[in-house]
Amino acid sequence: MACVKPRELCRAYLALGSNLQDPVAQVETGFRDLAGLPETRLLVRSSLYRSAPVGAPGQPDYVNAVAAVETRLGPTELLEAMLSVEHHRGRVRAFQNAPRTLDLDLLLYEDLVCHQHGLTLPHPRMHERAFVLVPLAEIAPDCEIPGRGPVSEWLARCAGQAIEKL
Repeated sequence: MACVKPRELCRAYLALGSNLQDPVAQVETGFRDLAGLPETRLLVRSSLYRSAPVGAPGQPDYVNAVAAVETRLGPTELLEAMLSVEHHRGRVRAFQNAPRTLDLDLLLYEDLVCHQHGLTLPHPRMHERAFVLVPLAEIAPDCEIPGRGPVSEWLARCAGQAIEKL
């Protein structure tokens, strides 16, 4: 399936994270911003979770969550809207895995498998991260990662990663 605008409503799963400037408030604001995207409706949101940073050491812990949305935006348009929200909330990309006010990732868009400049679906590392899989499993326990299988199987492989429900 190409990364094009659909004619009907499509379900997408989005990850939210923050570890700067009151992370809980940043993620809550992120949910509100996502609910306000054009041609998009917030269906369900996960609980908030605390997790250690990945990659760059010496950062504060993250607050993470996942949302399910229905949208008429195509995956590229949805990603562009998400990046606009990040920018509006003060996201600075100083270096890979840098601390952030708000991080939004497009995890899944229906069962689309897509590789194009700036967009890979499913998200290429989602299956390796408890801070994505735990909140995703909370709101979509039967979710399948295209090309990889059930979220529940991948979650079991991440059992050693510390994550705490807030």
